[in-house]
Amino acid sequence: MSNPTPHIGTVHLVGAGPGDPDLLTLRAARLLTQARLVVHDGLVEPAILAMAHPQARLVSVAKRRAHHTMPQEDICALLVREALAGNDVVRLKGGDPLVFGRGGEEAEACRAAGVPVEIVPGISAANAAGAAAQIPLTHRDHASVVSFVAGQCKGLSEQDWSGLAGVGRTLVIYMGVKTAPQIAEKLMADGLAPDMAVAVIENAARPEMRVLRGPLAALPALIDDNKVKSPALIVIGEVTRERDVALAAIAVEARI
Repeated sequence: MSNPTPHIGTVHLVGAGPGDPDLLTLRAARLLTQARLVVHDGLVEPAILAMAHPQARLVSVAKRRAHHTMPQEDICALLVREALAGNDVVRLKGGDPLVFGRGGEEAEACRAAGVPVEIVPGISAANAAGAAAQIPLTHRDHASVVSFVAGQCKGLSEQDWSGLAGVGRTLVIYMGVKTAPQIAEKLMADGLAPDMAVAVIENAARPEMRVLRGPLAALPALIDDNKVKSPALIVIGEVTRERDVALAAIAVEARI
């Protein structure tokens, strides 16, 4: 008799969204409640992890600036090893797995090892921040282009950001809290006006969310003076002024 083909588990790369369990997709919630192994980021809220199956193993691979619980190569190896052992794995990632989530690298590692992969999208940090702060990332009157960039990438000063921000455009910067001075200097050196409107959105879609506003030239002080911590996004463009319109409308509604 021939040996049966060993079962290989599936790795589900699941977006956990911005943190509010109500903003999970139905597919994400279903997988989480069924999973026996959940490998999760540090930014995933405890309320979401609490939705996991009671018998699930929860493995944290939290990453912080300059401190990684587990190197990315080891995370990929862990996913492959568990799947080849026959386990279905939920790899739970903040936001969306394919937007600055390194989901592409993890999917490649799994496919190279013959492990099936499913990618379950989540609400990205940019979408969540815009919605929660009532700042539209695109607007017929203000912006028909939106760009996402990483603010802590290597060689930041050598990156070409010209044309990413300005009239008719919105620039959303992930992971830019620590490099805000370089970001502001870089954008103004590329010709962006010092008084261009900026919003810093900290802890988007969470109860402790803060939205700070100011001109581009004051971005470093805005972050330092208010002791902004990650997770936080920087949104640059005229669309940020729409928050004032939204808040004014809310105030009128409250008086009626």
